[in-house]
Amino acid sequence: MLKLAIVLALPLFLNPLLGQTPASGSIHGLVTLTESGAALHGATVLVTPGSRLAETDEKGEFTFRGLPPGRYTLVAHMHALTGEKVILSVVAGEQSEIIIPLGVSPLRESITVTASGKDETVAESFMSVTSLDGYQLSAKSGSTSLGDLLENEGGVAKRSFGPGTTRPVVRGFDGDRVLVLQDGMRSGTLSSQSGDHGEPVDPSNLERVEVVKGPATLLYGSNAIGGVVNILTDHHILNQHPHDGLHLAITGVGGTANSQGGGSGSFEYGRGDWLLYGSGGGMRTGDYRSPAGKILNSATEMENFKIGAGRYGVRHTFNSNFQRIETTYGIPTQDPADAPLLNMVRNSYRFNGAAKQLGSFLEQFQYDLNYSDYTHKELNAGVIGTQFFNKQFSYRGTFDQKKRGPLTGTFGLWGMHRAYDARGAEALTPPVDQNSIALFGLEELRYDRVKFQFGGRYEHNGYSPDGLTRRSFDGLSASAGLFVPLWRDGSGVANYIHSYRAPALEELYNNGPHPGNLAFEIGNPNLKGERADGLELSLRHHGQRFRLDSSVFQYRMHDFVYMNPTGAVQEGLNVYQYLQNDSRFLGAEFRAQNKLLNNLWILSGFDYVDANLTASPRLNLPRIPPGRGRLGFDWLWKSLSVRPEVILTNKQWQTAPAETATAGYAVFNINASYTLTRQHVMHTFAVNTFNLGDRLYFNHLSFIKDFAPEIGRGVRFSYTFRIF
Repeated sequence: MLKLAIVLALPLFLNPLLGQTPASGSIHGLVTLTESGAALHGATVLVTPGSRLAETDEKGEFTFRGLPPGRYTLVAHMHALTGEKVILSVVAGEQSEIIIPLGVSPLRESITVTASGKDETVAESFMSVTSLDGYQLSAKSGSTSLGDLLENEGGVAKRSFGPGTTRPVVRGFDGDRVLVLQDGMRSGTLSSQSGDHGEPVDPSNLERVEVVKGPATLLYGSNAIGGVVNILTDHHILNQHPHDGLHLAITGVGGTANSQGGGSGSFEYGRGDWLLYGSGGGMRTGDYRSPAGKILNSATEMENFKIGAGRYGVRHTFNSNFQRIETTYGIPTQDPADAPLLNMVRNSYRFNGAAKQLGSFLEQFQYDLNYSDYTHKELNAGVIGTQFFNKQFSYRGTFDQKKRGPLTGTFGLWGMHRAYDARGAEALTPPVDQNSIALFGLEELRYDRVKFQFGGRYEHNGYSPDGLTRRSFDGLSASAGLFVPLWRDGSGVANYIHSYRAPALEELYNNGPHPGNLAFEIGNPNLKGERADGLELSLRHHGQRFRLDSSVFQYRMHDFVYMNPTGAVQEGLNVYQYLQNDSRFLGAEFRAQNKLLNNLWILSGFDYVDANLTASPRLNLPRIPPGRGRLGFDWLWKSLSVRPEVILTNKQWQTAPAETATAGYAVFNINASYTLTRQHVMHTFAVNTFNLGDRLYFNHLSFIKDFAPEIGRGVRFSYTFRIF
């Protein structure tokens, strides 16, 4: 606790020593279409350092005022359009002018808000981040669950119990070690708890999806010891500025191999400081076809709706919304007489806002309040069996510091109250209340030739189960990072992170049959907190003709919680008991884009992770993704992009006890898109073909891989119309 207090208080002592902010300058710019030179209204421009955002007006212009003298990087984007990063200098008392053209390009300057809590480019982030926006999401517009959406991204695989259940696995970490957020707050679902619980998402109604790989516990909590997946649904929820006028988007999707069909729409209407917005949509798929035949009971259905409003003033902003999402999906089975259906409903209410210009030290205070009411029902022949209820209220307040010399940062508090209840045959635990609270701080010292980042988080978690032993856990996480520019557009990053995780309630209290994990589970109420020491080294180059993102990492996990097979069988399921031991995760990731000709790029990638218990006997951990490579091309002609690729996956022979090996495979896909843009209108057409060789293959991370192969040859069409 004393260490954390020092970390949080350090900015208060450093700021007076760093002196007063010098006289400021400004940047004025124009964003245009690459092809025609027409001004673009509604484009977003990010300037760093400072992480300030602006939106272009009717004339395509933007202005940043009050910038301290120095060098700045500007990145502009709008839906499928992007531009090259621009670096310029600001002089005190002067205004710098710039023109930024936007077009369709595979070389995207991706933006992340998840890694540090502020908007920044992926190239400048200390953490390893994957950020997908409109251009990349168009190829995945028919995904029925979050794991499908992110499958094959570097360092990300999917856990599956069928199409409706997929969830991302990050660097081999799954379940309670990967935290899923929606617009920066916890989603409130139970997908971390069981293999047959999904994380529903409608990709046609998303602005961006970000994956922070590696421990992200400082800002988001002990559940992020393996990584964070942040689903960003609306630009204005996190970025506190208004959008004037009417913005509309309509998307339609259809596909083969699973009889897919669906559509969605969204709108924003802004006037002055006020904004009204909403969205909704639905999607259905039938039983999917594999090269081995139709996979029974694999159909999915999803509906979602959201409405909200906000006021975005100069000094004060607030925003409130309500969202409902319902999904029904089947669990694939070999027995047509046994066709269970699962129904999930999530209602969420959110209120957030900010107070700005708080003085010479603080830039703003931003707060978030979120209540989620989640229900999960399992049905057999129309009869409700087990039901799960998860009511969760969470809050978060963050203070953003003004840049004073080289120092900037964020500090704040977070808390959560959760009421969990399960009823029926699979009610493995009694009702449990969970209460959590945390204090955190993340600071950065930025110089011309080097950047330092350091931070800490203290977190308390308490569990109060009916009739069982109460448990309380207190832990400290801390990090230190070094960012060094090595050459023009190239940099090296080193991170050390000590992270802490409290055991999940199912690890403590489960006791009974759990078909969703194919196990009879015995919890351990005496578990200790889980700790990890991680080291990651990254090398990056983000130039105009070549881009490289590569990382090697090792995490030493102390008192790692795992399911240990006892060798017994009960109620037709293998019996597992939750135990603790030390473990090690070791891996590497590589992604490169190289411009061969004026309109031809080669794309390549590779990722690998090895995970095992370090004690004797040295056992492999279950469901670790095998090594995987990717090779593809991106051919551009005006606004047409054609992207053939091959995904190569190695055999996974390093298996845990009672786990079967999975053969390697190669899958060939071709994605194509065409974007037609005018000053206020955009049309995007996409055709995505997958598994063109109709290859029979199995996902090693699937609970049902022994009888349910992955989807066969298919094609998916989508069209999106936007007014802005």
